[in-house]
Order: sequence, then structure tokens, then C-alpha cells
Amino acid sequence: MAELTENMVVLLSALANKDCRKLCHRVVDSLCGREPPHRGDYSATWSLQEWLQLLDSLTALFRLAVVNNISDEVVLSQLSDVSSSQAEVVLSVLRAREEEIRCTLLDRTNSISSATLQDFDWQLKLALSSDKISSLHTPLLSLSLDVRENGVLRPVTLEMNRDELGMLISSLESANKVVLQLK
Repeated sequence: MAELTENMVVLLSALANKDCRKLCHRVVDSLCGREPPHRGDYSATWSLQEWLQLLDSLTALFRLAVVNNISDEVVLSQLSDVSSSQAEVVLSVLRAREEEIRCTLLDRTNSISSATLQDFDWQLKLALSSDKISSLHTPLLSLSLDVRENGVLRPVTLEMNRDELGMLISSLESANKVVLQLK
């Protein structure tokens, strides 16, 4: 998180506390899907590149502080090079809007799919033969999923060999990485 606040520290010092509070609230508004701060209001203060860095840094600070449930002391230590009054302003906005940020981030994650996994069960089977081959000796995984979609619980059963199971695990690991990045 130190890299995120490094540039922000220098850039925030150009604002008065009242303007800093207003900017922080507008950044949270933007994070929550409402109107973002207007570049024109701050064009005399920062270049376009500085403006974009500041917005990215503040957004990342608010997001990471909420997702990781970071303590006040850690947030203030990240803002140690900013005047203490400005650091307190950023922290006060964060704490005042923390639940709103958390709900927005959860809604974004949940909106990926309306289906949720309620329960699962698995069995490992050994297929000894089939109607086409007299000797197989192939391990098969039977995976039973209970998926809730739009309030309806629906059973899903999959049967996979070792290669298919490997592909499923890889897909789930990739999906998990994407979900973690969204947080």
C-alpha cells in the first residue's frame, strides 16, 4: 500500500482541508458509482497526469482499507508525509463512508453471477470396464453441486476424469484470481 500513497502524499498537500474533504467524498462517490470529481475544479492545482494519479491513489487507498479492514493507525502511517490535519480528513471520510464502500464492493462482486453455490459433495469412483472397452481402470470424480439461482435450489452433477478435473481446478483458480482483483 506504500506505493499507492507515495504520490498522493505530495499531491494532497496542495489542497486546503475543506477542499481535501470535498475531494475525498467525491472520490468515494465515484467508487460507489455516482458522479466523480470534476477535473475542471482542480485543473489549476494539478496537471492531468497528477490528477489521474491522485484519483487512482485515493480510490485504491479507500478500496484496500475497506477490503483489508485496515486499522486507523495503518492508514495514518500511510499518510504520514501529509499534514496531520489532511491525514485526519482522509481517515474521517474513509470511516464515515466505510460501510457504503464495503456494500458497493460486495454488490460488484455479487453482480458477476446471480447463481451461488450452496453445497457440494464428491465421490471418487474407479471405472473398471465399459460397454466398449473390457478393462479401463480409470478414476472418475463425481461432483454434485447444489446451486441457488433466483431463489431456486438446483442440483448439478458432473462426472470427470483426471484431465477434466485438472482443467476445472485451473478454471476455478483463474476465477478466484479475478475475484481477488475485483476486491
